[in-house]
Amino acid sequence: MDLHTIADVRDARRHEPWRPGDAWLGGGTYLFSEPQPHLRRLVDLSRMGWEPLVRHEDGSLEIAATCTIAQLSRYGRRFLEAPAAPLFEQCCRAFLASFKIWNMATVGGNLCNGLPAGPMISLTAALDGTCLLQAQDGSLREVKVVDFVTGAGRKDLAEGELLRSVTLPARALECRTAFRQASLYGLGRSGALLIGTLDPADGSLAVTVSAATVRPFRFWFPLPPDRERLRRAIDGAVRPDEWFDDIHGLPEWRRHMGLRLAEEVRRELTVPDGTREGAR
Repeated sequence: MDLHTIADVRDARRHEPWRPGDAWLGGGTYLFSEPQPHLRRLVDLSRMGWEPLVRHEDGSLEIAATCTIAQLSRYGRRFLEAPAAPLFEQCCRAFLASFKIWNMATVGGNLCNGLPAGPMISLTAALDGTCLLQAQDGSLREVKVVDFVTGAGRKDLAEGELLRSVTLPARALECRTAFRQASLYGLGRSGALLIGTLDPADGSLAVTVSAATVRPFRFWFPLPPDRERLRRAIDGAVRPDEWFDDIHGLPEWRRHMGLRLAEEVRRELTVPDGTREGAR
């Protein structure tokens, strides 16, 4: 879509003062998908030269905000040697987008849009990711992904602040994972996306609820809970108005699917032959 109000596009390497009407431009798949009448200038990040994915000596994985979905998918399939690697491709596939979108859309853009169905939010929240944010004066701060997205389309970003990267801890990458997704349509937007991670080091279980809710919720248990404890934890934390409501699913249906898929995830990771039993 043509953005008729844009008067200038500048290179982000030129450190010019931030002004009203500015917006960061990553892949642009959202910016150019609908009118943006409030914007006057785009600040292009494409030439920043950030390495898309870096595995640090401590085993953590840093994903640049400008990393594309295609780059993330390829890394997870070919280069990441960790039990959680299959989760990368599963979340990339949750986009249901064409290869053209995959080669332009960025991890950072998906997080900063803050949409409930954003699968990069689901992936990084489930793997206990931490966002690195950079202010206009160069100062840095960190915030967990589950706290970064505060509601549907809302995020913890100050004016002119930039999401630089997301880091996934080594411990999370060593977890066994389980993935469940539900949609009202065969090729529809996610109505519920649930991810479970089981830590082999201490036996703890985390269940992350996303897409069904206005923001991601991550539930951590030092020992795997039973069905009722998991259900109570979700119902006790997610308010009725935090189950998302749009044409892709009513809140009641989303809550039902969230609880159902959470139980399937729990059983797959903690009960022998859990996949088969949880599908009954």
